[in-house]
Amino acid sequence: MSNKTVLTGITTTGIPHLGNYAGAIRPAIESSQTTEARSFFFLADYHAIIKCHEPARIRESALAIAATWLAGGLDPNKVVFYRQSDVPEIMELTWALTCVTAKGLMNRAHAYKGVVQENVEANAVDPDKGITMGLFSYPILMAADILMFKATHVPVGKDQIQHIEMARDIAQRFNHIFGETFVLPEAVVDDAGMILKGLDGRKMSKSYNNTIPLFEDEKKFRKLINKIVTNSLEPGEPKDPDTCTLFGIYSAFASPSDIVSMRKQYQEGIAWGEAKKQVFEHLNELLKDKRDAYNQLIQDPAEIDRTLRLGADKARQEAATLLSQVRRAVGIAPLAG
Repeated sequence: MSNKTVLTGITTTGIPHLGNYAGAIRPAIESSQTTEARSFFFLADYHAIIKCHEPARIRESALAIAATWLAGGLDPNKVVFYRQSDVPEIMELTWALTCVTAKGLMNRAHAYKGVVQENVEANAVDPDKGITMGLFSYPILMAADILMFKATHVPVGKDQIQHIEMARDIAQRFNHIFGETFVLPEAVVDDAGMILKGLDGRKMSKSYNNTIPLFEDEKKFRKLINKIVTNSLEPGEPKDPDTCTLFGIYSAFASPSDIVSMRKQYQEGIAWGEAKKQVFEHLNELLKDKRDAYNQLIQDPAEIDRTLRLGADKARQEAATLLSQVRRAVGIAPLAG
């Protein structure tokens, strides 16, 4: 058994899109199938309520994300696949970690500082206007997610590196006070990781409302591909694939030989309508079977619940062991023990 433990979570506030799949979901699934490392995948639904106070949206997102992982090929028998809220030990650990975390560390969190800066620029009387304790202290919950399962490697984007550094700081502080308890995680950043542009040419993100849902039905999928912004170059005029959103999306799902072929068509001045047609047909064919599997899963949420509960049972077995160690370390243990 490998000593490497990989942990990946997705916040349940949106529907997975092409960028999510190419940049995080697909490589994580492939890694879980080819490595001997222990892999943990979870739906971060407690993180969702930090910014989203729409219960229906969180439930819809949890169902869609779980179905996407499973339709994409995640094998729940080979990994630990669970919903964060089904493992209450994580919340108890969060409090234990909160009690050793310096407020100054949380003051430096990017998300918190970003909102404070917005308030200052808006001349708000209170720089903490609108900031909840959930937003302020969520890096501690994230640390609990990671430390609970002794994760050694956590795949993140560059904007998330700080969270892993904070988890290390918190773990080191706890270890210093109470003795060696937690493993220090490492951030895994794939510099070659795919970041797809959305419909408007900006990074594909639900924040920009420019996404293409991964398993959108065929008719809507075609319409979204056709909405991708391109320039005004006419058919026959050479086009630059390296600055083209359409080509970037195609490249994330095409073979090297297909990419070479499409690049040649750009140089020869392919019409935008034809390029979009080819991109749609390629992606639609590639995702068709997974879309069918996704739609079947969506229709049976009880089965997804069952799968997640089985994963949570496995997660809780490990969590109970570590939490017992934490309790004893801090002095919360049977009095006769």
